Parts: sequence; C-alpha cells; structure tokens
Amino acid sequence: MKVLFVCSRNKWRSLTAEKIFAGQAGLDVRSVGTEEQARVRITSGHVGWADVIFAMEKKHVRRITEKFGDMLGDKKLICLDIPDDYPFMDEELIEILESRVAEYIDLV
Repeated sequence: MKVLFVCSRNKWRSLTAEKIFAGQAGLDVRSVGTEEQARVRITSGHVGWADVIFAMEKKHVRRITEKFGDMLGDKKLICLDIPDDYPFMDEELIEILESRVAEYIDLV
C-alpha cells in the first residue's frame, strides 16, 4: 500500500510520519507539504502515486481537494486532525500518529 502523509511544510508532522511508518511491512511511505516553502511540495505525481493520503489538518484536505480533486477518484483522503504543535520526532506526536493511522490501516 502506498501511503502519503501531508502537512504544511513537510518538516515536522508528515516527515515524522514518514520516518516512523517507513519499513512497516507492506507500506511504501512518502511525505509532502502543501505550502510554497515546503521541504517537498505536493504534486500531481504524489497524488497519483498514493493509495491513501493522510492529511494532518482540514486545511490540508481542502488544499488537496481544490488542487487535485479530479485525481482523487476512489483514493482515501483522511484527516488525522493533528495540529502543528509538535517538533520533528516528538514522542507525543509519534503516539498520536500511530494511534490514528492504525484506525485506517493495519500496522504490524
């Protein structure tokens, strides 16, 4: 399963998610941001590649839908509702990510 994590700048939340879920059996994981200054900015290629897209906030879901809505088709676009309050690899952020993502995909 190809999983894409999306936040604003791809520096803290989505990058943490990529690091902790990469290497999980059966998952191919990438992360991107929606803003101009993102470390890796989301493109149509990312959306086309992904089976499941996890957005950190509703604003990310809105941006993805506005820009790439015609490409979403039957892809799952899920909002994790994780605010931009955590630094990269923060313990609490990792716990929240693991708990919320496990609601949608099987983690080994």
